[in-house]
Amino acid sequence: MAGGLWPVVGLAVLMLISLKLMSDATESSASFGQIYSLLLLANIFGLVVLAALIAVNLYDLLRRLRYGVAGSRLTARMVVMFVILAVTPVLLVYYFSLQFLHRGIESWFDVRVEKALDDALELSRTALGMRMGEVRRETELMASKLVGVSDDLAALHLDELHQHSSPSELTLLSAQGHIIASSTVDTTTILPNQPSDTVLLHVRRSGSYIGLDPLTNAGLQIRVVVTVPELAPMGESRVLQALFPVTERMDQLAGSVQSAFAHYRELAYLRQPLKNTFTLTLSMVLLLSLLSAVWAAFFSARRLAAPILDLAEGTRAVAQGDYETQLPAMGRDEMGFLVQSFNEMTRKLAGARDTARRSQRELEEQHTYLEAVLARLSSGVVTFDHEHRLHTSNDAANQILGVNLGNQIGRRPTEITEHYPSLTALTDAFQRHLGRSAADWREEVRLFGPGGRQELMCRGTQLTGTAYARPGHVIVFDDVTALIQAQKDAAWSEVARRLAHEIKNPLTPIRLSAERLRHKYLRKMEEKDREVLDRLTHTIVQQVESMKEMVDAFSSYARSPRMEPQRTDANRLVTEVLDLYRYNKQGIRVESRLDSDLPPMEADPGRMRQILHNLIKNALEAPETERPRMVTVSTQCVHGHHGRYVEICVEDNGQGFPPDILEQVFDPYVTTKTRGSGLGLAIVKKIVDEHAGMVSAENKPDHGAKVRLRFPAAAGEAGGPMRKAQEA
Repeated sequence: MAGGLWPVVGLAVLMLISLKLMSDATESSASFGQIYSLLLLANIFGLVVLAALIAVNLYDLLRRLRYGVAGSRLTARMVVMFVILAVTPVLLVYYFSLQFLHRGIESWFDVRVEKALDDALELSRTALGMRMGEVRRETELMASKLVGVSDDLAALHLDELHQHSSPSELTLLSAQGHIIASSTVDTTTILPNQPSDTVLLHVRRSGSYIGLDPLTNAGLQIRVVVTVPELAPMGESRVLQALFPVTERMDQLAGSVQSAFAHYRELAYLRQPLKNTFTLTLSMVLLLSLLSAVWAAFFSARRLAAPILDLAEGTRAVAQGDYETQLPAMGRDEMGFLVQSFNEMTRKLAGARDTARRSQRELEEQHTYLEAVLARLSSGVVTFDHEHRLHTSNDAANQILGVNLGNQIGRRPTEITEHYPSLTALTDAFQRHLGRSAADWREEVRLFGPGGRQELMCRGTQLTGTAYARPGHVIVFDDVTALIQAQKDAAWSEVARRLAHEIKNPLTPIRLSAERLRHKYLRKMEEKDREVLDRLTHTIVQQVESMKEMVDAFSSYARSPRMEPQRTDANRLVTEVLDLYRYNKQGIRVESRLDSDLPPMEADPGRMRQILHNLIKNALEAPETERPRMVTVSTQCVHGHHGRYVEICVEDNGQGFPPDILEQVFDPYVTTKTRGSGLGLAIVKKIVDEHAGMVSAENKPDHGAKVRLRFPAAAGEAGGPMRKAQEA
C-alpha cells in the first residue's frame, strides 16, 4: 500500500493543528493575520500529499483490474462503498457548518451592538472631560494665588496650596522648564515629574495644557500646565504644573471600553475577509477530510483484500511447483483459519513432493542401471506399451537391424515398417504376438536387407502391469545369421570332405580301366568299332578329369589352407588381378575405379586373389545380352559403426542374379551355370568370413549384378582385427 499508515497519522495531526489555529484566529485578528499563510500552506501541502497517495493507489488499482489480479475487484467494490459512506456525512456537515459560520459572523456585527459601543465610548469621554475641566479650573485658581510670590517663598505657598487642593503634585517652573519649587504627596520622590519640551512649547503658544499621561509607578495622571500671571510687564514668566490622579476604576473602565471599541472596529473592517478566509479554511479541512477518507478507504480495502491476494499468489506459486510457500498468520478469524489450512496443505504437498522426488531418484537410478545393462547386451531389446507402441530400444537392436529405432519411439510396428520396409517380416512377427494373450513366445525371423540375409531368433514376454502403468511387452532378439551360416558351412565342409573321399577313390581305377581298354583293344578292332571305342574311352577319361577337378574343389572348400595375413594395398591387388583379364577371349571390357585415399587392410594376398578371380570369372561367364558387356571393379573407404572399412565392388551389366536364388547365392552348390560345382561364391564367402569381413550380392537397378565386399581397415597393430577373428 503506497504510503503505509504514517501519512494518515501525519495528516490527522496536520488537520488538528489547522483547526486549533483557526480557533485561535477567531479571538485575535492580529494572530489570524500572522498564521493565515502558514495555515494555508500546511493545508495545501496536505492536500497535495493526499492527492498523490490517492492517485498512486488509484493507478495501482486500475492496473490490477486490467490484468485481472486476484482481489482487485473486491478492493474496487470496497473502496467505492467506503468512499460513499465517508463522503456523504462529511458533505452534510460541511454544508450546515458553512451556513452556521456565515450567520455567526454576521451576528457579531449587529447595528445595536455597534451603537452601544459608541455610546459607551462617548460616555467615557464625557465623564473624563468633565473631570479634566474641573482640575483645569482648580489649577488656574492656584496659579492666580501665586501672582507676585517670589521664587524664595514659592515653596511655602505651594505647600499651602497643596494642602487645600487635590493634586498629587504641584511644580512651579520657569518658562524654560527649570524647577523653582515643588510640592508632592510622595515624600520619597526626590525630583518632580517635569513636562516635556513639547508641553512647554504648547503652553507658551496657547497659555495652558491639559492631557492624560501615564507615569511610571503612578498610573494614569491628568497633567495640567498653566501660565502664572506676572505683575511686572517685563518680568520673567513662570508656569504651574499640577498632576491629578485618575481613579483606578475609571482607568479600567475607560481602557476596557476603548479596547473593545477598537477591537470591534478591527473586526468590522475584517468582516468580509474573515468570512472568505473561514470559508476557505473550512473547505480545505473538508477536502482534507474527504481525501483522508478516500485514502483510508483504499487502505482499509487493501488491508481487507490482502489475505485474498496472498492466498491467490500462494495458490499460483503452488501451481508452479513451489510447495514451500507459507502465508503469514492472520489471527483466529475465518480468514486466519483459511490461511492456516493453506499452510498445512503446502506443508503436506512439500512432503509428498520430497517423497516423490526420492522415489523418482530411485527410479532414475534403476533406469540408469537397466540402461547400462541393456547398452552392454549383445542381444537386441525392444519394449512396447499396452497400445503396442515402441517404448524403448537399446543400441544392440539398432546395430543388429542396421536402423535407428530411437526416432521411431511411440510408433506401432506397422508405422515402423513404413519407414524401414526391410523390417516387414520382423514387425509382422511383433504384431502377431503382441495381439495375443500368451505370456511367452519364440520365433525365428528371416530378414532381407541391404546387408544381405539375417536370421533373427526372437523371444518375447508380457510385462506385469502396475497400479500406475498398464502391461506392455518386451522382446529380445539375437542375430544368429553367423551361427547358422557357421553350422551350414561346417555341414557343407563335412559333406564336401566325405564326397571328396568317397568319389576320389574309384576315379583312379575307372580312369586306369578305360585307358587299359583303349590300349588293349583299340588296335585290334575294326575301323568302325575302333572309332566308337576311342570316343567312349576318351569321354570316360575326360569325365573322370572333370570329376577330379570337382573333388579338388570339394577338398579346397572343406580344408582351407592356413592364412598368412599382412598389410595389403587393395588397389594394387585389384590392378594386378585385372591385368590378367583385360584381354579376355570374350572381348568384354574390364575397368576399375580405385579410391586414391584407400587405407591399407590386413589380408592374405593369395586368398584375396582367389576371391577376385572367382568374382571376375563369374562376371565374365554371366549370360550374354544384347548390350556391350562390361565388368567394373571399384574400391572406396567407408565409415561404419566400428571404424573404417575397405569396400571392393565387382559388378557387371549382364542379366543379374535370378530373384529366386538371390538370397542363397553364397550357399554351396547354388549356381545358374550349366557347368560348375556351385562352390565359387561359397568359397568367396568363406574367405571373406575368415578375414572378418562382410559380403553381399544384389541386382543393380538398371541391369546387371553387383557383389560388395567389405573388410576392416588396418589398425595401428599389424594383423589386429583379422588376426583376432582368425584366432577366435
